[in-house]
Amino acid sequence: MSMQVEEVRLSLPHIELAAHISGPEDGLPVLAVHGWMDNAMSFARLIPKLHGLRIVAVDLAGHGYSDHRPPGASYLIWEYVADILQVADQFGWERFSLLGHSMGAIVSTLLTGTMPHRVERLALIDAIIPHTAEPQAMAAELATALDAQKAHGSKRKRVHDSFDKAIEARMKGQVPVNREASELLAQRGVMPVPGGYVWRTDSRLALPSPVRLTLPQALAFVERITCPINLVVAQQGILRKIPGTFDMLERLPVEITELPGRHHLHLEDEEGAQAVADCFNRFFHPA
Repeated sequence: MSMQVEEVRLSLPHIELAAHISGPEDGLPVLAVHGWMDNAMSFARLIPKLHGLRIVAVDLAGHGYSDHRPPGASYLIWEYVADILQVADQFGWERFSLLGHSMGAIVSTLLTGTMPHRVERLALIDAIIPHTAEPQAMAAELATALDAQKAHGSKRKRVHDSFDKAIEARMKGQVPVNREASELLAQRGVMPVPGGYVWRTDSRLALPSPVRLTLPQALAFVERITCPINLVVAQQGILRKIPGTFDMLERLPVEITELPGRHHLHLEDEEGAQAVADCFNRFFHPA
């Protein structure tokens, strides 16, 4: 695995984000958007296998080398949509494509549905729309979120007594990954502190969402998309565990490719990364 990248800092009006750039300067412009609690190294195995693309892989706010949002600010998913749009504007990309995994795939879908005239192609890995809620559940979810926000102020970030222990903690996270994937994410995600090591991710990322879209609202974003959509579904991933997902997907204008592997199939081993790359190389360069 070899990935030649250029590290950059992006000074948006409201926050500074980190990113790395790879691929030929005249390649098709693509923004790569990682998942929750990950960072730009999520694409470390995949990017070297993609051809003819100029890829900017961003550390989302609160992840990797990017800044955390200021006190009192939130990590609502539409805030990420605004961030990614401003990243594209910084590069002067009036038209670009999106490559998203997990939460990054959801952010990419919402952005494409919001600004369909800006996006050429939408490549997604094991996610497409956000988790939704029934209207009658929204007040209770907001109450839960407010209680969690109040309790969060007294919590401290977990310090691991060794770099290896930090890697093991990510392996056992809410969305588990294998050791190789955790080691790659740790390159941008773990830093030394007095007494050991911590993950750089903002602990506020674990707070529950105060408001969720309803299913019709979420699907309305997909229905506004005008560009081609290619969704890779992991056979042992998250989408396969959500009841009714495939009935829903069959009604949407989405090309679906199902591949062996878990939620991080593009990161956990070279075989999975190659399978995803084969799919997306055909998608970005149709015959």
